Amino acid sequence: MNKIDQAKLLMRARKLQKELQNEIISVEAGDGAVQVDITGEQKIKKIHIDPQYVDLEDIGQLELWITDAVKEAINQSQKLAAEKMQPIMGVLGNLGL
Repeated sequence: MNKIDQAKLLMRARKLQKELQNEIISVEAGDGAVQVDITGEQKIKKIHIDPQYVDLEDIGQLELWITDAVKEAINQSQKLAAEKMQPIMGVLGNLGL
């Protein structure tokens, strides 16, 4: 791969990274009790808890909803990143990387 191709590949990777930074994935758990917003780079932007669903006698349930929402948000952001990076990874794989 020559230097021009390497530069093009690097520009594509940077563009995809910026797209992932700007992509927001929202995941809910507990029928809307908890909402997690995460970027395509797996950075949590916000966790919202609807107080109407919170039972102070059962904080364990709230913790479970938060855990489930965060896990699913990370899972979805990983899938999104993999889909967007697949074309670049194919080129790198052809280079033996």
